[in-house]
Amino acid sequence: MPKKWVYHFEQGNANMRDILGGKGADLAEMTNLGLPVPPGFTITTEACLAYLGNNCAFPEGLWEQIKAAIAYNGTRLGREFGDHKGPLLVSVRSGAKFSMPGMMDTILNLGLNDESVETLAAAAGERFAWDAYRRLIQMYGRVVLDIDSLRFEDVIAREMAAESVLTDADISPAGWQRAVSEFKRLIEQETDAKFPQDPWQQLESAIQAVFKSWNNKRAVDYRNATGLPHDLGTAVNVVSMVFGNLGRTSGSGVAFTRNPATGEPGLYGEYLINAQGEDVVSGARTPSEIHQLETDMPDVWQAFVAIAAKLEKHYRDMQDLEFTVENGRLWMLQTRSGKRTAEAALKIAVDMVNEGLITREEAVSRIEPSQIDRLLHPRFDMVGKNAAILLTSGLNASPGAAVGAVCFDADTAEAKLKNNGMAVILVRPETTPDDLHGMIAAKGVLTKHGGATSHAAVVARQFGKPCVAGCEEIKIDLNRHQFTVGDKTVSEGDIISLDGTTGQVFAGQIPMIVPDFDEQRDLKTVLQWADAFSRLEVWANADTPQQALLARQYGARGIGLCRTEHMFMGARTAKFQEAILADREHCRSILDNILLPLQRKDFYDIFRAMDGLPVIIRLLDPPLHEFLPSREELLVEVTRLEAVGDTSDGYQKKKELLAVLGDMEEMNPMLGLRGCRLGLMRPEFNHMQVQAIFEAACEAAEDGIAVHPEIMIPLTGHFKELTMTQPVLADIAAKVMQEKGVSISYKFGTMIEIPRAALTADELAETAQFFSFGTNDLTQMTFGISRDDAERKFLVEYVNRGILKKNPFQSLDIDGVGQMITMAVEKGRSTRPDLEIGICGEHGGDPDSIDFFNQAGLDYVSCSPYRIPVARLAAGRSALVPAAEVIEW
Repeated sequence: MPKKWVYHFEQGNANMRDILGGKGADLAEMTNLGLPVPPGFTITTEACLAYLGNNCAFPEGLWEQIKAAIAYNGTRLGREFGDHKGPLLVSVRSGAKFSMPGMMDTILNLGLNDESVETLAAAAGERFAWDAYRRLIQMYGRVVLDIDSLRFEDVIAREMAAESVLTDADISPAGWQRAVSEFKRLIEQETDAKFPQDPWQQLESAIQAVFKSWNNKRAVDYRNATGLPHDLGTAVNVVSMVFGNLGRTSGSGVAFTRNPATGEPGLYGEYLINAQGEDVVSGARTPSEIHQLETDMPDVWQAFVAIAAKLEKHYRDMQDLEFTVENGRLWMLQTRSGKRTAEAALKIAVDMVNEGLITREEAVSRIEPSQIDRLLHPRFDMVGKNAAILLTSGLNASPGAAVGAVCFDADTAEAKLKNNGMAVILVRPETTPDDLHGMIAAKGVLTKHGGATSHAAVVARQFGKPCVAGCEEIKIDLNRHQFTVGDKTVSEGDIISLDGTTGQVFAGQIPMIVPDFDEQRDLKTVLQWADAFSRLEVWANADTPQQALLARQYGARGIGLCRTEHMFMGARTAKFQEAILADREHCRSILDNILLPLQRKDFYDIFRAMDGLPVIIRLLDPPLHEFLPSREELLVEVTRLEAVGDTSDGYQKKKELLAVLGDMEEMNPMLGLRGCRLGLMRPEFNHMQVQAIFEAACEAAEDGIAVHPEIMIPLTGHFKELTMTQPVLADIAAKVMQEKGVSISYKFGTMIEIPRAALTADELAETAQFFSFGTNDLTQMTFGISRDDAERKFLVEYVNRGILKKNPFQSLDIDGVGQMITMAVEKGRSTRPDLEIGICGEHGGDPDSIDFFNQAGLDYVSCSPYRIPVARLAAGRSALVPAAEVIEW
């Protein structure tokens, strides 16, 4: 028996997304809820994958099941597909498991031909019939035959000019007849074949085109940008046509059950009278606000309000709805979880918890960590904004602020970003799915046409890009690469500032400021819930009191990495260099008399900022030569002085310094004298730091500050490095506390940055009281690559070619580096069951890596202060939802 490839809507439900896709599953669910859904069926994602894997040929039994399903729907409606006297017309729409708005293809009115259009004209009117026919040919030409959509738009523009009308809705029946003739002539000219008159050939080609659209560039770019898998395939939904362009009692619209930009409750959307759905989302006509429907069609409005409320309650989420009204009758064409901004996602989640629709656990699971990151992005400084020159205003389609150079096509936007990292604003009459790569590359999007549910608005909101749409005042000249507003001209490359929150566009660059975390009430609520569920704590990488205070503000539960080498930058560098270059006695004098007091104050200020919380301080780690002048530059200078016969004291000092640098030079300094090795060979630096730490801790304790210092010895690879270092440092700590008469609770531990440390973690744990994984170095040494060189020369290409799924310095390599971590955790705790274990590399703020760290049994992750909110949410989600089950918007 052939595999089942086709499901009628009555046979599916919302839980069948894997095979029916999101659209098909939700159409089935609405059908089973008794809502008005046109009859139809879904071809499964499995059929798509079988087709693509079979040299683009239908799998066995598929075509026969499609024909049977078409016949069944025709019988229900009293029509027959392919019969010109009473034709059944259908649409073919894609629908993957996860929503990909506008990324794949749709064709409407399949089944029309030169004969049946006359029947339709007699029954429903000349204008409607020829408009429907031109839509079929136009979509078929673009989707199936891959003809540039602008070729068809040019024909429509000529007809509008010839009839002196402003919109295509005003084109006469004769005008559409001429357009149909021109469209067919264009297809024959481009393909050497005529537009097919056989409805079955139209249907077969349309289904194949939708299958193939799974692998088109914009769909692949979208999946790459959102992290969606490439092996899911798309379902195909074949739906009986209902028409919104039959006159003033018909129309189409798109609406959300809550505002997708702010999260405010209440219907939010747009509709058009006498229009099909693609007219609303394309931006070609400016639609009416959804509440106007109450005046235009009161009965339809009441029915739609009731359905919207029912669907939101049923799905327990904000819904994105598409509908058509045909001669006063409402039809539902789609429902799905609506794309939303970060601000809206948080408000909707908190409100729905308060309304009893969802639990706190569900609320935390529904917020994407990337949304939190966007929410905390900069916004315009009000002083600068008030002084800026306002160019124009439009619809505030996607909130946020962006500054960049104007460009007018997606390819240019992508190229400017790739070639020189230029920030750009993409300016288009309206965007289409083909512009996706440019929208991803751009900092913001500005369109002349379109509304809050246009393609530009929906995609911009999803990717956190500010967008101003519907700026009808601007006149765009794509040939001259410029737009004009009144007497002002803005050319490609000119800088503009875009405020997607207010819908304003300004000339020039406006300064931006970081949002105030304390103002984010909904965010703080969700993060408090996430903390309650999380097993992992989130700590901070902070090297200054200011960073420590910021970390506490963002909710850090400690400092997981205080990099002491950063404290010797700037004004202190000269004295630190002098200590490095001095003999041991002079070096110790500089350390004790100059640097020790400075370090003591550094640590005291950080302890005060982190009152009551643990602070892990890493002893000096980088090679000492990094603090010294460049040997190459110094060699050039000494050679120049010798060439002119200079024998001054300045020359002698530079020559002596050159000799010292030669002695300190290493072929591979990152694997040389650094970390614990430096502590063994030049112990005076570590001794000074530990003395400063405990003097500061004692002073802070006497001032009533609760201090919990943890001293981290970096780059340990052999347990004897610890046994020869840690006891000496512990003696210094004990001596300081004895002299001060203060007892401090403290720990000594080590960083696991070398594969050998992970392999021998059980031995290290005999001495170390805590482990902290330095995953940056651990990744370098496990892969045997240099981060700086690899990212510049080949890592991006490795990801593009599929050798690596992700850059391992951004998201942890679980199969390799992850094994090292798991092994070290198991070995370390086999020796010391209460061993405290955390991670302080870049991966501490990556949500996917955090999920692994939670599973591996770590106690905390540590990241930069600005990534703490993201890490807190990710830690909470990880405790609630396995990675594979996280809800995707």
